[in-house]
Amino acid sequence: MEDYALEAVERLTTRPAEPYDTLTVDPITPLLGAEIGGLDLSRELTPQQEKELIRAFHTHHVLVFRDQDLTPEQHKRFAGVFGALHPVTLPVEGSDPYILDIKANKESRQVAGNGWHSDGTADAEPSLGSLLYITTIPEGGSGGDTLFANMHLAHDLLSPALRGFLGSLTAVHDGALPWTAAGQTPPPEYDVPRTEHPVVVRHPENGRKLLFVNAPYTSHIPQLSRAESDTLLEMLYAHIARTPLLHCRVRWQERTLVLWDNRSVQHHAVWDYFPHTREGRRVAIDGTALHA
Repeated sequence: MEDYALEAVERLTTRPAEPYDTLTVDPITPLLGAEIGGLDLSRELTPQQEKELIRAFHTHHVLVFRDQDLTPEQHKRFAGVFGALHPVTLPVEGSDPYILDIKANKESRQVAGNGWHSDGTADAEPSLGSLLYITTIPEGGSGGDTLFANMHLAHDLLSPALRGFLGSLTAVHDGALPWTAAGQTPPPEYDVPRTEHPVVVRHPENGRKLLFVNAPYTSHIPQLSRAESDTLLEMLYAHIARTPLLHCRVRWQERTLVLWDNRSVQHHAVWDYFPHTREGRRVAIDGTALHA
């Protein structure tokens, strides 16, 4: 491991453990993710619980809550601790505009999130984060895990020269790309977002730099030729997907809720359970504009 990469890892692995009085925090890896205990999310949290939970969120980026019995209203109330709720892009008529139902079964031919990505990065103000609550896991209790990758560390593991170059670039994120990649056309009622973000942005809360490109939504880097842009982006996507040091893996159980920071991490919903059923619901949180 190069010295600059070793320093980046050591900054995270040698940081002192933070004290928590109202909850427990058990890291999934030293670099990403934590399981949170001692909270009943069906109840309103105290101000101190909220304060400690937000601190854990900014530190670990992915938080896992087991054995939670949540109604849709309780799910939304808990999401509101972190900000205003983000409406579903294309809600089903008559459904809750803030709840996206997630389901795959033997009838499915593709599933949402089956590849490394961040949600909705084509928006001018990308979502702060998402909260996914799984109610049905695949028969046999295995499969359907979600992988997460640390985008702060993805940036910091790159060479200083490459980081400097990336810091001078922007990338176009196009909300139509997932549709066209599947050979479809976005529905006419969809106001397709298209936004140019810096390739490297600073997290709005912690101020740390992170890599902000992802295959489903990032179209190209306008400062480069198309061939140069494609080559550079493919290299970055391979770096994210093929560097295990960046990753943590969440194994779902029924009645588990996972909260992740949509800026700090990418995620990959592994579709390895066909023809079995996996089901849940997702609530997202509004974000802000991102800057270099």
